[in-house]
Amino acid sequence: MHIANFTNTYLPVISGVVRSVRSFRDELTRKGHNVFIFAQEHADYVDVDPFIFRYPSLNLPTGVDIPAAIPISPFIDRLLPAVKLDVIHTHHPFLLGQTAAAKAQELNLPLVFTFHTQYREYTHYFPFPAETVQNFLKNAVDRWLQDFMRRCQHIIIPSESMRETLVNTYGLKNNFTVIPTGIDMEAYRTASGEKIRKRRRWEKDIVMISIGRLAPEKNWSTLMHAAALVLKDIPHFRFVLIGDGPDRKSLEDLATELGIRKRVIFTESLSFSETPSYMKAANLFGFASITETQGLATLEAMAAGLPVVAVDASGTCDILKHGQQGYLVENSAEALAAAIKKLISNPERMQKFAEAAYKKAQSFNIECLTEKLLTVYEQAIRDKKKGRFVTVNPPASVPAEPLPQP
Repeated sequence: MHIANFTNTYLPVISGVVRSVRSFRDELTRKGHNVFIFAQEHADYVDVDPFIFRYPSLNLPTGVDIPAAIPISPFIDRLLPAVKLDVIHTHHPFLLGQTAAAKAQELNLPLVFTFHTQYREYTHYFPFPAETVQNFLKNAVDRWLQDFMRRCQHIIIPSESMRETLVNTYGLKNNFTVIPTGIDMEAYRTASGEKIRKRRRWEKDIVMISIGRLAPEKNWSTLMHAAALVLKDIPHFRFVLIGDGPDRKSLEDLATELGIRKRVIFTESLSFSETPSYMKAANLFGFASITETQGLATLEAMAAGLPVVAVDASGTCDILKHGQQGYLVENSAEALAAAIKKLISNPERMQKFAEAAYKKAQSFNIECLTEKLLTVYEQAIRDKKKGRFVTVNPPASVPAEPLPQP
C-alpha cells in the first residue's frame, strides 16, 4: 500500500503528533508498505529517512515555536500523482490538512484524519484575551472541525474519552475508530538509566520525570508548584523536565521564585533514542496536562516501568487506572504533591504500580495497532469507491454565534 501522511509538524520537532506519525510510519515500513511524509520545512535540518518531502515554512509571531507550513510546492504537486497513492492520511485539519483534503479530492483518493489535538484549547495563542472573543473563536474552531470531518472517509481517535467528546460535542456519527498511538516496547526493554543517574549524580535522589512541550496548555506551573511542596518534606526529591517550548524561560523563573531551581533539571528536547534511558533513570512520572487526547507521554513512562501521578483528565485517564498503575488526582498542586508523597512513602506499592504500568503498556504494542490502522485504510478505500463520507450532525452545544462587537 502507498500511504501519504500530511502533518504540520515533524522532525526535528518532538511532540505527541510527531511520535505518532513516526511510530506508525516505521511499523508500516517494516510490514512492506511505502509511507510518504509531507511536512513543514525546518531550517538546518536534513532528513535521513527516505520519502520525506517538505513544504516551505514561516515562523509566525504567535508564541508557537514551530514553523508554519506554507502549503505551496509545485514539486510536490507533480510528485503526488506519480507515486500512485492508495490513501491520504492527515494529522491536522488546517494548513497541510487543507492541502491533504484538496489533494484527496483532486486525485479521487480516500481521506483519513487523526484527531490528535483538542484544538479549541489552543485559541489562547490568538492575541484576543477577552472572554467573549475567546468563546467566539472556540465555537468557530468547533464548527470548522465539523466541516473538515465531513470531507473525510474515516476519523481516527486516540482514546475513548476523546471518542465521547467527538460524539457528544461535535456530533460525530459514523466512520470512526479508536486507535491509540502504539509503543515500540523493544526500545524500553533494552534501555538502561544507570549511566544517566551516575552522570547526572542522581544516585541518591528520588527523581520525578515528565515530558512534553513547554507551553501553557500543558499545565506545567501546577506540576512545578507540586514539586516545591514535595521538596519541603523530601529534600532528596528532584524534578526532571524533558522538552522545550515557549514557556521554558517562565518555568525556569518560576522554579527560581519557588526556591527549587537547583532541584529542577530542564533537559531540553531529547531524541527518540535518548528518551527511554532518561525515563528509566527516574523513579516516577508526574503529569498535569488537562488537554491530552491520548496520554502518549504517560504511556511512554509506563513502558519504562514508572508509576504515575497525574491530573485526572482526558487522555491520561484512558491510559492510567487510579490505584493500579499510579494515582489520578484533581487539578491542583496540593493534590499532586500529596499523591507524590504518598507514593514515595510506600516503596512496596511503588514497585507494584511500576510492574502494573509496564504490563499495561504492553497492551499498546505498535505492531497490533498498526494492523488496526491498515484495516481502517482498507475500509476508507472501499468507502471512497462507494461515495461514503463521515457524518457529523451539529449538536446544540456548538451554536453559530456572531462575532462580538468591540
